[in-house]
Amino acid sequence: MTAQAARFSTPHADAPADAPPDARAGSPMLTLDGVGKTFGAGNGTGTVALTDVDLTVSPGELVTVVGPSGCGKSTLLRLAAGLDRPTAGTLTTRTDAISYVFQDPTLLEWRTALGNVELAGHLTGVPRAQRRREALAALELVGLAGSEDRYPRELSGGMRMRVSLARALVREPELALFDEPFGALDEITRLTMQTELLRLFTTASFAAVFITHSVSEAAYLSTRVLVMSGRPGRIVADVPVPWGRHRPPELRYEPEFAALTGEISAALGAHA
Repeated sequence: MTAQAARFSTPHADAPADAPPDARAGSPMLTLDGVGKTFGAGNGTGTVALTDVDLTVSPGELVTVVGPSGCGKSTLLRLAAGLDRPTAGTLTTRTDAISYVFQDPTLLEWRTALGNVELAGHLTGVPRAQRRREALAALELVGLAGSEDRYPRELSGGMRMRVSLARALVREPELALFDEPFGALDEITRLTMQTELLRLFTTASFAAVFITHSVSEAAYLSTRVLVMSGRPGRIVADVPVPWGRHRPPELRYEPEFAALTGEISAALGAHA
């Protein structure tokens, strides 16, 4: 890692060698206690999207959430990001340093890769030299050094998503929220991006909630997998993932991996 990328924090020195990054004592980064969300609740005929959701995400955790379509996964993420408010229960975040990665890279076509990553710093008044330095470091972190001056139309789908990840990480979030960011990618690119995200999770040291429809993706990426029921969504299973943060791609073909995905799939099927 060069000096540019060195500003991103590394795992805490006191953590065990194979513990999640930043695994140390502290209050949860995100807490949901009995959270519910009803849309149109004021007229008495509202749609209940979430009900009685309890969830904690601690520093050093990457928690994935799986569930059937329409169960409220994206609603849960919007609540965690502060983009919407619950209609029941309490939601607490320990930090204001939150980033959100959407299903689509949502890049500005008239800005280069570097310009897209610099945007947040530009909007918040970060001095130009500083935001340029930070954006270059973030692009290097996601493997796009040398592509700074390319426009989104000149990038592949995987490269555009890397720019989106760099934009999310450039301000060093303590909590990162991912709303199915790899869902539109082809299978080969998707597998590559999963490996890249694990590397970034280790290097940049953030807590994360990751929404996905893929059981295999959930098992490969996370420290815990939460299974949601059909609407109204609630958490019906909390499945720990037994492996440390260093996970080779070949793990996906091991019997233990198949057993874990089978456990998650069984929970999904029982509550769909």
